[in-house]
Amino acid sequence: QVQLVESGGGLVQAGGSLRLSCAASGRTFSTYPMGWYRQAPGKGREDVARINWSGVNPYYADSVKGRFTISRDNAKMTVYLQMNSLKPEDTGIYYCKVGGGSYPEYWGQGTQVTVSS
Repeated sequence: QVQLVESGGGLVQAGGSLRLSCAASGRTFSTYPMGWYRQAPGKGREDVARINWSGVNPYYADSVKGRFTISRDNAKMTVYLQMNSLKPEDTGIYYCKVGGGSYPEYWGQGTQVTVSS
């Protein structure tokens, strides 16, 4: 059974940092693309960052470029999102996704990130 377990969310003041982790289990995901998405209150789900199996040329939404860094550890089947210089508008539920495109798609349960001003 595939499981994605997210951790690292919480409450932080503006300008602070958080590191999200998403550990996958249940099958081998080393070639799967991985990514982070978020949903702010009253808004749709937004694509935040994505990384392919090699880690080369990750994608970032314009709103997080220069502040967030996505990385992965294929041996641990874990994807990370380092979030620095957080802003109140970064508040939302953050979800990890593994797969998509030609791969089966799996989603985590979400972790809450709240940035206070």
